[in-house]
Amino acid sequence: MKKAINLCLLLVIGACLIVAGCGQTASTNNQVPTIKVGYTFVDHHASLMVAAKKGEAFQSSGTYLKPVVDKEKYELYSDGKKVANIELIVTKSGAEAASLFAQKHIDLSLLSVTAGMSAIDSGTPIKILSPLQTEGLALVFPKDSAVSGWDGFSKYLNEQREPVKIGYHSPTSAPLMVFEGALKQNKIPYTRNPNELNAKILLVDLKDTPNLIPALTSKQVDGWVGPSPHPQVAEKTGVGRIVLDLRDLPPQGAWHDAPCCAIAGRTEFIAANQDAVVKFLKLIAYAGDYANKNHDEYADIVAQWIGIPADAAKASTIVFLTYPSDTWIKNLSVYQELMNSMNKYKGALKDKPLNEVKDLIFDFSYIQKAKGK
Repeated sequence: MKKAINLCLLLVIGACLIVAGCGQTASTNNQVPTIKVGYTFVDHHASLMVAAKKGEAFQSSGTYLKPVVDKEKYELYSDGKKVANIELIVTKSGAEAASLFAQKHIDLSLLSVTAGMSAIDSGTPIKILSPLQTEGLALVFPKDSAVSGWDGFSKYLNEQREPVKIGYHSPTSAPLMVFEGALKQNKIPYTRNPNELNAKILLVDLKDTPNLIPALTSKQVDGWVGPSPHPQVAEKTGVGRIVLDLRDLPPQGAWHDAPCCAIAGRTEFIAANQDAVVKFLKLIAYAGDYANKNHDEYADIVAQWIGIPADAAKASTIVFLTYPSDTWIKNLSVYQELMNSMNKYKGALKDKPLNEVKDLIFDFSYIQKAKGK
């Protein structure tokens, strides 16, 4: 009798486990992925902010976000169906985003394309999935500076007895890459060593974008190169003035439409969640197009999101890109050559032309699907 009771109990427990297991499998099958998305408090990443703030107003586009916790958590919908949870992770720079990728703390990120390329060179398993924007880089000096344009800057350098201290926010940032590339092409000696007094310029790592304006007011540096909206904020708050838009660095025209930020993804994650990644890219591309057509509205969203004067946000000159154009790819080839000539690489991309390593760097299949191409 006792054995019969024990057998019955085992059968009941087994049945419960089967039911629970079936229920768990069904629940798991119905679950959507959570995408941890990195971004920085700059208007270069405004398309993400626009997508988040516009929310269900973008429903007619087919993809949109529903807010869960403002600026932190959202639900991504496509054609009325939830396809992913979105968690926004604020990063200080592209270099920090690269570190978070390596640690598997983020799955996608908006970051400078040069930071992404440097990460790939060092072995971080990510791919550049799509361009994000171009332009919006400037050289800023104190508000009372008389320096203006490249000729004025060159004259100023020649008048100084010591190296001019120029700050930057990240060693793999696009502003630094463009500026350093122009210095090299124009044969202006520069250094990162404060004891090397024969150089015309001493480059100073300020570690983060929030340190740009304080470094100017404290005279830690004579000027800095940085992404918008920081140059515009420096002007509108009476701290500094834009002496040179980096697109105007010589040789003339070489830095027009220079690639800046892009969207990158961790290869393991994007392979396992292809549909959700495509839908996310579709939304960001739509938001970028919307921002291009509605400048003042997107500027107001940026101003409120990152806490800057609205007129500073509206003074931004960036252009959002939603597809890798031939010009974008061509300019990245220039970046690749420059980064090799400046010994920025030590790994997989070292001494390689872009055409030889493009499959290692890029995977445009996701944005092609998102754009229906």
